[in-house]
Amino acid sequence: MKKDIDLTSQLKHYFGFDTFKGDQEAIILNLLDGHDTFVLMPTGGGKSLCYQLPALLMDGTAIVISPLIALMKNQVDAIRQVSADDGIAHFMNSSLNRAALDQVKTDVLAGRTKLLYVAPESLTKDDNIDFLRQVKISFYAVDEAHCISEWGHDFRPEYRRIRPIINEIGVAPVIALTATATDKVRGDIKKNLGMADATEFVSSFNRPNLYYEVRPKTKDIDKEIIKFLRQNTGKSGIIYCLSRKKVEELAEVLRANDINARAYHAGMDTPTRTQTQDDFVMDEIDVIVATIAFGMGIDKPDVRFVIHYDIPKSLEGYYQETGRAGRDGGEGKCITFYTYKDLQKLEKFMEGKPVAEQDIGRQLLQETAAYAETSVCRRRVLLHYFGEEYPEENCHNCDNCLHPKSRVEAKEELRKALSVIQTVKENFKVHHIINILTGTPTEEVIAHKHDDLPCFGCGDDKDTRFWNTVLRQALLGGYIYKDVENYGLLKLTPEGLQFIKKPVSFMISEDNNFDSDYVDPDAGTSVLDEQLYSMLKDMRKKVAREKSIPPYVIFQDASLEAMATVYPVTIEELKNIPGVGEGKAKRYGKAFCELIYKHCEENEIDRPEDLRVRTVANKSKNKVSIIQAVDRKVDLKEIARSKGLDFEELLDELDAIVDSGTKLDIDYYLRSIMDADQIEDIFEYFRESETDDIDDALDEIGDDYDEEQIRLVRIKFISELGN
Repeated sequence: MKKDIDLTSQLKHYFGFDTFKGDQEAIILNLLDGHDTFVLMPTGGGKSLCYQLPALLMDGTAIVISPLIALMKNQVDAIRQVSADDGIAHFMNSSLNRAALDQVKTDVLAGRTKLLYVAPESLTKDDNIDFLRQVKISFYAVDEAHCISEWGHDFRPEYRRIRPIINEIGVAPVIALTATATDKVRGDIKKNLGMADATEFVSSFNRPNLYYEVRPKTKDIDKEIIKFLRQNTGKSGIIYCLSRKKVEELAEVLRANDINARAYHAGMDTPTRTQTQDDFVMDEIDVIVATIAFGMGIDKPDVRFVIHYDIPKSLEGYYQETGRAGRDGGEGKCITFYTYKDLQKLEKFMEGKPVAEQDIGRQLLQETAAYAETSVCRRRVLLHYFGEEYPEENCHNCDNCLHPKSRVEAKEELRKALSVIQTVKENFKVHHIINILTGTPTEEVIAHKHDDLPCFGCGDDKDTRFWNTVLRQALLGGYIYKDVENYGLLKLTPEGLQFIKKPVSFMISEDNNFDSDYVDPDAGTSVLDEQLYSMLKDMRKKVAREKSIPPYVIFQDASLEAMATVYPVTIEELKNIPGVGEGKAKRYGKAFCELIYKHCEENEIDRPEDLRVRTVANKSKNKVSIIQAVDRKVDLKEIARSKGLDFEELLDELDAIVDSGTKLDIDYYLRSIMDADQIEDIFEYFRESETDDIDDALDEIGDDYDEEQIRLVRIKFISELGN
């Protein structure tokens, strides 16, 4: 198509805009000229218009390959608003019945349809290939193109088949679009789509209006989130969790605390998911708690916050998910909760996958951990990951820039690190370099005889965390880079080589410490009434002595903290406290409620009803059916399977059941996997220990027993002695 067309007037005619954003006009002209086009444009940049407008202007039908049925429906509805003819846009996927599919085909063959949205799975069906061969195709648009790459955050194998299918149907220009892609992913997309010579349009990844913050993930995370939501009442937001189970639990807790929230995940039926999505877009719901199944293509400009309950699996996923906030240019808060334990859990989930897949997954996780732990500008780290340099030291809109750490000189340390990379011929990853610096003789170090190098242990006066900081900030400073083709191998830049010869000042900020015992010095304590908390602990100790059981069997510390925060004075109110079920409330509650009531009277305390964080009923349907199955002596692994839980999740459920005061007799299962002496040995450990913390138990008796055995006996112990 000739370029003499007035694109601006066509933009106004169809979409009502007076001007194009960013590269939109250049992208459209490139496509109208028949060239393959690669578009990298952040969420909210206007990607869809780059193929919608040319489709309306060109002869034939544009085939838009899109991964989500919900996204197709939204876009088709939107395009139909610009025309009097509903046949102008259709989608073709598994949700259509035979009559609807026949109508789509009739409209396409009649030339009425300018955009046909197709799922990649539908594209590969023989019937659809035969049909599309009869159609005059203007171009192919591959949306969410990062799904092609194994290095992308949302890899879908069916995307790999797109190019062979295009060749079968009939060759036409291809436009590939994505909101997130590193150099590695970009190369992968172009190679797999057979568009090596495509014209590239890369927009800036910087979203200046987004505020980035990472918080330590503690046992009080639900309270923190509820507090944040109450401070942002009426605003739209998304909370991402990794598991469906956590999505449903958190949504229920939020609703119990009068927050207008709804769950969303791929395990729900299609009508429920569609209704939830529509209600969110229409402001009928304030907060969506979701897995990453939610959000791709959701056209809601006024999402004011995105919270990550769990660490995302990759920085690309994180960038795309946070990018759903503030698409209108207004406020957008992006808050992530992080603990290193979550990282270890995700690595464990990879076991059993192909080695190459595990390696990719671990590399992506390490990049996310580096982002979470860094103390330098988060915007700078994020943009650097996508190959864009952010010139400012301080963006004034992330937690690290608003509360900067003091910096220290690390010129000599950087010289050592760069020299080690050079010595091992730039052929190893971060952890290997750090092991040489700290003098840690791992199997890999010994296998390469790097423990014999003169530089082995040259940095043993500093710990691993410090060296991680040096290498991360050396990447940002341009002294080293990670090889794109051999992902993760550290290479020296010309600046790095020059630094070895002639070092200059290199100031660093040490990484944030997000260990599980990390306490934010500015955060204070979650307990509002230290005096009452101390009195409650004394009472717990007294009751424990009377009953000859450890104090934690009566109430856990977290339960006492909640009591000292919200002042429950009746048994009914006490049952709202986390970890206090019907059984514990009846057995121990009276004395604790009387103590709290007396304390409030003597100190003229107005109980803060608005601060109460209600828990959901301790016996959900799931818990009741688990209790019934245990009563029937069903094998625990069979119970987990029937509930769609892995065994660790079932143990979490059993922990919650006994911790809240319900008796469970799991002896029948214990006896099938352990002998009586082993059970007694662990039981005695808990009887004598001052804590029921599993990590402490593993440190003490972990050489003889594994975590699963210890957790099971703890369940027996709490059930028999506390309930």
